[in-house]
Amino acid sequence: MNKTDFLIINGPNLNMLGTREPEVYGSLTLQEIIDFTEKSLEKENVSLEWYQSNIEGEIVTKIQEATKKNYKALIINPGAYSHTSVAIYDALQMIKFPVIEVHLSNTHRREDFRQTKLTAKASTIIMEGLGKIAYLTAVKTQLF
Repeated sequence: MNKTDFLIINGPNLNMLGTREPEVYGSLTLQEIIDFTEKSLEKENVSLEWYQSNIEGEIVTKIQEATKKNYKALIINPGAYSHTSVAIYDALQMIKFPVIEVHLSNTHRREDFRQTKLTAKASTIIMEGLGKIAYLTAVKTQLF
């Protein structure tokens, strides 16, 4: 049986998890969240490709590259770009498989500018406020 492939993209400042506003994002680093997610999915027949960039154009390029692959889903935490990036929105519009947007925090309990998510309009599912289980939950939604 072939593994089910997922691409997981993380946007700006997610490389600073663990030290950046732990009261909002928790104390785990991105690597610890990756390790938790991978370990939790050990019994599943999945392959997770993780990518993180602070640069909008690099994220757009990664999404464009994904259009040529046969992923089960693209899971994206665009970070602050979710509120501002028409370029990422446009790239996500090209994806033909499910796009799941995740946010570790509940953005509806935060600043007003976080209430608008341009990228969410190109997403199939939006999940937020789940903390470290966000990526795990996103993958599990596609395994049924």
